[in-house]
Amino acid sequence: MAKHIGIIAVSPEGAALFYGQLTRHLSKIAPPDDQPRITVHNEPVNAYIEAIRRGDWHAVARLMRRSADVVISAGAQVCLVPDNIVQHAIPLAESGSQVPWLPMTDLVAQSIVSDNRRIVGVIGTRLVTESATYQTPLGMRGIQVLTPTSDEAELLEQIIFGELLYGNIRPESRNAVHDVIRHFASRGCDGVILGCSEAPLVVTSENSALPVYDAADILAERAVRFAVAAA
Repeated sequence: MAKHIGIIAVSPEGAALFYGQLTRHLSKIAPPDDQPRITVHNEPVNAYIEAIRRGDWHAVARLMRRSADVVISAGAQVCLVPDNIVQHAIPLAESGSQVPWLPMTDLVAQSIVSDNRRIVGVIGTRLVTESATYQTPLGMRGIQVLTPTSDEAELLEQIIFGELLYGNIRPESRNAVHDVIRHFASRGCDGVILGCSEAPLVVTSENSALPVYDAADILAERAVRFAVAAA
């Protein structure tokens, strides 16, 4: 029997997109008569935002662990966190967990290495693009990670927190995100990481100037394979 999947949601919009990605991979990979159960739980997104702005990663981890306890009590046998911004806190949250947590950033790094990319850009908030979230797992594998310029980072921050978090995107904001990706291409990047779970509202493999590595979609695909392989 396939393993029960537990989703720890931070951004409601991002979690909704991730659920869709997960079910699409399930339809391709999991046998129709052995589809894994999926349980989703979230704490209020504002509680996360406030803790992140204080730099209180222990508080972030406690919020994630509350959700983990709920999905585990519902039967989840593996935990997933599709939100890039809280990946720092996963080692704290998963400590002593009864079930494994799949590491999104490592899975993304593995995908990039398997495609022989050498330089990649990252789309996301400053806490993602300017931190070790992707710099460490990719740097350890010999991949250079480029970040947006200061002005681009500020613009992405405004778009993500002001629009994408609520499922909205203005045409001028859409164009601005694609301008950042085109700038990555001009700087020598041969791929771009969507390090924001809501980014697929704007960027797809069809409209991007660079090959896309959608972190949440990579996590969804690997989670399905993990759940089915365990059956």
